[in-house]
This record gives sequence, C-alpha cells and structure tokens, in this order.
Amino acid sequence: MPNKRFSEFSKESVPLDGEKKRIDDILNQEILVTQYKVQNSRFNKNNNPKCLMLQFELAGAKYVIFTGSNVLIDQVERYETEIPFITTIKKIDRYYTFT
Repeated sequence: MPNKRFSEFSKESVPLDGEKKRIDDILNQEILVTQYKVQNSRFNKNNNPKCLMLQFELAGAKYVIFTGSNVLIDQVERYETEIPFITTIKKIDRYYTFT
C-alpha cells in the first residue's frame, strides 16, 4: 500500500498568502483571482457577519484583500468552479462588483 501525503486528503483550511492590499488600490485593474475564503467577520459593518478574503495576482505578484461586500461574496461563491479567472473590480455607487 503506497504511503499517502497529508496534503492529498486533508481538508484543513490553509491561510491565503500574499501582500495585503486595500480594495480601493486595485479598482479598475485586471486581476487574476486564484483563491478565496469566506469567514465570519471580526467587524460587523452594515449588518454583514461575513468577510471575503480574496487572493489574486496582479503584475505577477500575489496579494490578498479583505472585504465585507455582499455582492463580491455572492459572485465568488456562485462562480467558484470558474476559479482561476481574470476580472476587474469596479465600484458602482456604494458597492463593489466583478466585471
């Protein structure tokens, strides 16, 4: 019986790596979304208990952003089977969206 590696069967949650960016710093720039995680937020702004941690690549470097945007959370969960994908985050009025 061959020996298995822990990483082959583990469902453990691993932290997403990358330099932290502010979402406003990457608006209207094309990014490659590589992974995401939705977890309970430490800050319950706008009655939203969830926080999206989004890992992406921009100009060949890895970054992460944190946001409570309900629209982005909904979009990334709905299209998670398409990851990795290229997108641009736009701010429309008071919310962010993938385009």
